[in-house]
Amino acid sequence: MLGKLGHSIGPILKSFSINPSGGSGARAATMASFAVTLLLRRVPSLRGARALSVALPWRWYSSLSRDSDSDSTVAFSYGSESGSDESSTPLREKEIMKDIEPIRTLAKDILHSKRYRDGESLNAEDEKEITEKILHYHPHSEDKIGCGLSSIVVDRHPEFRYSRCLFVARTDGDLVDFSYNKCLKTYIRSKYPSHAEWFIRKHFGRK
Repeated sequence: MLGKLGHSIGPILKSFSINPSGGSGARAATMASFAVTLLLRRVPSLRGARALSVALPWRWYSSLSRDSDSDSTVAFSYGSESGSDESSTPLREKEIMKDIEPIRTLAKDILHSKRYRDGESLNAEDEKEITEKILHYHPHSEDKIGCGLSSIVVDRHPEFRYSRCLFVARTDGDLVDFSYNKCLKTYIRSKYPSHAEWFIRKHFGRK
């Protein structure tokens, strides 16, 4: 393919009277862009290409970019370079939100409503939901549970006394706090790796 491009682009560049040894760099770059466009029209098999890199002589390229010391290729983009399907983003956002919103809503309700007093353990149903759908996905869940899980408790954060958070009540009597947001972020990154970061930035703020 590159050999055919080399034979095809030469006459096109020559037709624009591009002087490889000098001349205006900006004008040369513009002419080269036109040349590539014509090349794409001339070679039907390239019309559907998403991106095209055309290898040009080093001397000619060095006249375009005086700051470059090593590159010997000028890349001309044709179409999208990223390869990402941005049209799927709204659909994926709705899918992720639909997936996590029920358990996220439950966690917020447990912490911010009057359903549980400070120091109170969750009922069996809520504990099962929080353990399986949140705590399980904490990046250090095994360390949090330690010797064993006795219950999930709601209480004041040890450092931020105006905030309530969830705690693992271990079988040895220790309480270890954990962040449900951190758990959800880990879950999203695992299940939706291609869309996780922008979703987290948009819906969780800080990482």
